[in-house]
Parts: sequence; C-alpha cells; structure tokens
Amino acid sequence: MLSVLRVHLPSDIPIVGCELTPYVLSRRPNKDKSVISEDVPESAPVDGYFLRYKWYRIQSDKKVAICSIHPSEQATLQCLGCVKAKIPVAKSYHCSPKCFSDAWQHHRALHERAASVVNENGNDEEEIFGRFNSTGSGVINASLTPSQSSGSLANGTTPLYPAAVTQRSDGETWFEVGRAKTYTPTADDIGHVLKFECVVVDAETKLPVGPASTILTSRVIPAPCPTPRRMFSVSGVHIPGHLDLDGRLSPSGTFTVLSYNILSDAYATNELYSYCPSWALSWTYRRHNLLREIVGYRADIVCLQEVQSNHFEEFFAPELDKHGYQALFKRKTAEVFSGSINNIDGCATFFRRDRFSHVKKYEVEFNKAAQSLTDAVVPIAQKKTALNRLVKDNVALIVVLEAKFSNQGVDNPGKRQLVCVANTHVNVQQELRDVKLWQVHTLLKGLEKIAASADIPMLVCGDFNSMPGSAPHTLLALGKVDPMHPDLAVDPLGILRPPTKLTHQLPLVSAYSSFARMGVGLGLEQQRRRMDPNTNEPLFTNCTRDFIGTHDYIFYSADSLTVESLLELLDEESLRKDTALPSPEWSSDHIALLAEFRCKPRTRR
Repeated sequence: MLSVLRVHLPSDIPIVGCELTPYVLSRRPNKDKSVISEDVPESAPVDGYFLRYKWYRIQSDKKVAICSIHPSEQATLQCLGCVKAKIPVAKSYHCSPKCFSDAWQHHRALHERAASVVNENGNDEEEIFGRFNSTGSGVINASLTPSQSSGSLANGTTPLYPAAVTQRSDGETWFEVGRAKTYTPTADDIGHVLKFECVVVDAETKLPVGPASTILTSRVIPAPCPTPRRMFSVSGVHIPGHLDLDGRLSPSGTFTVLSYNILSDAYATNELYSYCPSWALSWTYRRHNLLREIVGYRADIVCLQEVQSNHFEEFFAPELDKHGYQALFKRKTAEVFSGSINNIDGCATFFRRDRFSHVKKYEVEFNKAAQSLTDAVVPIAQKKTALNRLVKDNVALIVVLEAKFSNQGVDNPGKRQLVCVANTHVNVQQELRDVKLWQVHTLLKGLEKIAASADIPMLVCGDFNSMPGSAPHTLLALGKVDPMHPDLAVDPLGILRPPTKLTHQLPLVSAYSSFARMGVGLGLEQQRRRMDPNTNEPLFTNCTRDFIGTHDYIFYSADSLTVESLLELLDEESLRKDTALPSPEWSSDHIALLAEFRCKPRTRR
C-alpha cells in the first residue's frame, strides 16, 4: 500500500501572498518499495491509492496583532502616535517595550515623514508602489464566520467553496481553507497557525487508509511593507499625481526606465546573508516581494540583472506579461559555470506593449569578444592564460524599441521615435580591473556602431560592479580614461594599451547625477545628502554587511534625452537600524534605480 514517510515545509513561517508547497515523501507499494517525492493525485493513482491534501486555519476567539518589527511575534503594545498620524496601523504594533525602544529611531522617522507629507500636500498622498503593499491593519478578528473568512478563497487548483468548521474546542476553531497540495495564505490567515494534512486514500472507496500525516506552521505574517519611495522631478517637486489612475504614464512624450539587480536565488545563500531571516531569503518569498516592487514602480522599460533562466521562463515573463510587458532575455554563457543550467542567470529586459514595440535585439557575449581579441593580439603561448583571465561569462542585452507615444514639440511627427536600451552585468571580481574596463569598452563600441547607423537615443543600464570614479565609470561618464588612472596599472595582457584607445563618442550622462544639478526644492537637500559630492553618484546602490557602495547606474545620451524625474534614494534611516540588504522588506542586496526621460525635439536634417 502507498504510504507517507515524511512531510515538511521549506520554511515554517508562512507569509501572506507567498505560496506554501510542502515536501511529501512517500513509498510505492511495489517490490522494491521505491521512495518518491512526486504527487500522487486522484487522477493518477498508484496501485489503487492516491494522496489527499487539506489545509486548516486555527483561529482563536481572541483578537491577534502582529509585531511590526518581529512579524513572527504577537504584539503586546501599540504606538498611539501612529494612529493619530494616520500611519498604517500595522506599523504601530510591537512585541515588547524593548522592541519599541530599539526601533524608535526608525519608528520616529515614520512620524516625521507622515507629518511632512501632510504639511507639503495638506492631505494624505499615495506614493510610488505604496498601494501595492497594503497588508491591512495587522489585527485579526477571529470571530468571523466561515463565509466571511473565505469569501475570496481560491487556492491551488480547487474551485471556490465555503470553508468547513471541522473542530471547535478550548476557544479555538479549525476552518478548512484549502484542498490542494499548495496553499497561499491570505490576509484572513494573519496571526493564525495553519495545519497541513496529507492522507492516503483508497481510489475505489474514496476513504482514508491509515493515519494522516500533519504539520503545523508558525503564525502567518503579513508581507513586510518597505517604506514607499517617492519620485522627484528635476525641479525638486514631489510628483505623486504624475501617474494616471491605471498606473501608466500619460502620453506626454515621457517614459520611465528601471534598472535593478534582483539577486539570483543561486547566490542568495544563508552563508552569504546570515543576517537575513531564512524565510525572507527563500525564493518562494523573494519572488513575490520582488514582483510587487517591480510592478509597483510601473516603469515603461524594466532592466533586470541576475535573473535565473528558469525564473525568467516560469515566473517573471508570465507574471509581467499579465501587467502588459513583453519580455526579452539573454542568459550568461555557460563556459565557466558548473551545476544546473537553470541556475545560470542573465539580463532580462521588459517593456510595455502599449508604450513600445520591439524593433531589434542584439546580444553581446563578452566570451566571444575575448576569443576574437586573443586570436588577434595575444601570442599563441599566452593564449590559454589570456582566455582564463578574460572568459568570465558576462553578457549584455541590447534592445531597439519604437515608441508608440507622441513626442511633444517635434516638428517632424512622421519620423519614428526609436530608443536603444542596453542592459548588462559586468564581471564582479574586484581584482580583474582590466577585465571590467575591457567589457565596458567592448559594450560601448558596439553601441557606437548602432548610434552611427541611426539617429537614436541611448540608455545604458545595469550592474557594472564598478565604483564611481573607477576606470569603467569614468569611461562611461567622460568618454575617456586618463592614462594615469590607477586602474590602468592592472593590465597583465596589455589589452588596455594604448590608453588613448579607451574612448567613445556617445554623449552619456549618469541619470542620478541630475540630483546634484537640481535647484532648490522640497526633499532635494535630503537627496543630496545621499549623493557623493565628488562623483555626483549615489552613496550606495549595493548594501550588505560586508560592502556598501555604488555599482548600478542608468546612463543616457544627453543630446537626445532629458531627465524629468528620479526615484528617491535610500539612506541608512530608510533601512531598518543595524540591518543590511537583503531584508524582509527589500528582497535584493541592491536597490532599484528609476528615471523618467523625455525625448528632445529633433531638428530637420
């Protein structure tokens, strides 16, 4: 007879909106009694038996509130100042006086921000992606009737059905909430324990055979809600009303571009990020949190780095398709990779189908360029050494798009408005300064060829793994590198010589340097404090326990584009005290960059 050997969950802390898929190990009733982890549904029984699943919610008659700092803990006190300031009530709960005291510096910033919002606007404002992260009050009334608590239930592949009260004793009620192997907790589950039950069933009689295998979760917690990030126009005015009601930009000739290294699951290990709770580091949680954030920015063009092949195909492409995005992907080459091919990450570019159409795609494989370079300039005796240094798997994805919106002020409206978007992830090894610079130079030379063939604005986005002032950043921003730059001292293969060849003719400018050029405006001084005055770049876009600095940029061609607005930068006050990325609120070790551009009117030629 089919038997269940073991049932467990990847994480025992369930989060609203993040599906729970238990691992069920069973033994076949054959001669060798083989052990399997595959599902055995009623439609495909094994020797007359199948597995039946049920999920239950255990509700107490008492009201439950969840700590805003430690969401797995029940709250014991509430900040009434939050209630008066109209801060989401879930942020007002704390599990102990020490918890409230330790979090006060960050918590006080919420009060100050709420006060400044009222002072600036006279009323509450909806900020960038804030409305996509509503988690309710954090208070659960456990006396809801079954119909009230499951009216919107749709879990797994099971159709809607009224929840069944299976047991009531000692002030607890057990509601049946799911009949599929996978269950996605809802807001109704917050603060409650879930129970998963798996039982072997006779396919003929439809009756259970033997005892059920069960497992209890911890209390369901709401998805942590990061502080919403605001957009600032170049004039320094906060512009929450710039977006129309369905979240798309008005057809005014402007468009937004997002660049974001989302941290591949293959790299998100407990060893590297031991400070992040394991449940918040799991891909099951992170993918939903990242999707909420990305969709909430409502960008017209989205450039993501460190997107795993399987995650692109199975999650991001189909999910963003639901939000109107077309997807393109370039996986890193596999020469230096060992392991599952699904774990190979790459660059993914998405664009809104109602704003742009796809014209052309170029793929840059730096390994192929390395092979060509070594064949041309490296002596045969050194070729193996040269390839070992240059072949690092990095790629770039270049996409040419045609705008579907009008460009106000253009005196030749019949001409197509094209935009070229490059999305790249440069080699991470800090000691390979020559390789980083060579990769960036190779990309820029490719973009120069595209620019020479068409009158087209350029956007260069990505994680360049290069600090402001480094040779790769200098080449991007200034179009050349000083021969005395210290990075040029590392060139064992001679691939950077002569330094005079390290140039390009693209008029590129870093979008975030616009903060330094802005005039006086609300919030601008705060943004400037988050900028490096020497380089006019953000103080950080990558923040872990071991490193804090800027590696991510959005460059644009200043002769054909102007920056209209920028997404505000984070600072250490925006991040919870003594923490680093990733965290329960922010699911990558990088922060997203978002810029709004307008195409400059073009003159007749």
